[in-house]
Amino acid sequence: MTTPDFSRRRFLRGLGTILALPALEATAPFAAKAAGLAVKKGDAAAAPLRMAFVYSPNGKNMDHWTPSKDGSSYELSRALAPLKELQSEFQVISGLKHEKARANGDGGGDHARANASFLTGVQARKTAGADIRNGISIDQIAANDLGQLTRLPSLELSCDEARRAGNCDSGYSCSYQFNLAWKSETTPLAPERDPKLAFERLFGGGGGTEEDAARAKREFYNKSVLDFVMEDAKSLQKHLGYTDKQKLDEYLTSVRDIERRLSNADKFSQAMPDYKKPTGIPQSYQEHIRLMFDLQVLAFQTDSTRISTFLLAHDGSNRSFPEIGVPDAHHGISHHQRDAEKLEKIAKIDEFYSEQFAYFLKRLRDIKEGGGSLLDNCMIVFGSGISDPDRHSHDDLPVILAGGGGGTLKKGRHLRLREDTPMCNLYLSMAERMGVKVPSFGDSTGSLDAIG
Repeated sequence: MTTPDFSRRRFLRGLGTILALPALEATAPFAAKAAGLAVKKGDAAAAPLRMAFVYSPNGKNMDHWTPSKDGSSYELSRALAPLKELQSEFQVISGLKHEKARANGDGGGDHARANASFLTGVQARKTAGADIRNGISIDQIAANDLGQLTRLPSLELSCDEARRAGNCDSGYSCSYQFNLAWKSETTPLAPERDPKLAFERLFGGGGGTEEDAARAKREFYNKSVLDFVMEDAKSLQKHLGYTDKQKLDEYLTSVRDIERRLSNADKFSQAMPDYKKPTGIPQSYQEHIRLMFDLQVLAFQTDSTRISTFLLAHDGSNRSFPEIGVPDAHHGISHHQRDAEKLEKIAKIDEFYSEQFAYFLKRLRDIKEGGGSLLDNCMIVFGSGISDPDRHSHDDLPVILAGGGGGTLKKGRHLRLREDTPMCNLYLSMAERMGVKVPSFGDSTGSLDAIG
């Protein structure tokens, strides 16, 4: 029996299908060496760092967001309460701002600028035409450096339909509001909304006729991607230890669970003749969000990419939330004018988004990697480009930095920074931890050493 070459073993393969492997003890030393990392067995530092950005729209009810105390003895606010179980896994950061989201002479358009500047730190050109201009986003700067180490340079997701043209906010192109990632000053990277298509991107065979034929065959025979790679998986399992076998089984179970949920969404869509949403998108907003989070977890777990962005909804979104007792349009009630009823509804929406983020962090925390968890080797920003939506404030932004950053980040505290600290200082420090050398970024004034 031939023993597999673990120095090259990163995927399970089948007809037109490629399934990246999770981090295994048998393959970790080789993967770490290829990435220029430490190779000590069981050492969390041997795992690569991942970086993710999750955007929550329309600001927050800041009275229920900002903790009243600083430091590690702080108590979670109402908006952060759904994260209670994970309090030791993140830091709440107060005092960050995005100066380039402010008007600065450009008049209205705060929602467009909030999205456009969130990962770029650049003042977007005010235009609704084709002459858009923004800046390269921090995720893409990192992807340009690290993208060759993974199957996908980066992963862009959203629960909104992509829009690249039209006038969306006071003379600003929709391209600003519906994209977080920017490949260049003039090229936004449209995020994928359909979890089924995102799944195919992660686990398809790499494009072309063979992949299309394999996808068609899977759908015709109602097969899983796992059915196509199972022979390879069984062959590999014969050479794995107990821990690796268990980890591989858990991973394959996760993949099949996502496929099942996608299939259920597809069947539900087909059963409704008037249902216009693309195939694979669940009716439930919460289920849609969680499917996208699960795909990010799998992407990080398998080192298919180390960089992701997730636009939960664009700033200015008028989505309603009847499932939590808020049938009102989000953007509409965000201009609350201190109305108690509207503020209460905003607080409920804030809790909803925190609950979904907690789901993401739990998934990452529960996956073992090296001597710790997958979350230990992540840096995840959850936040908004607006704080108080009634005033369209872009200072003292609501920001969480989750994960351990490979042991370089302090967690379990409320960090209050000097007022009006540029958000780009945080990004500069994150890029440094990823091994990406960026002397300056956006409107940064230096690294944010306080996070570590």
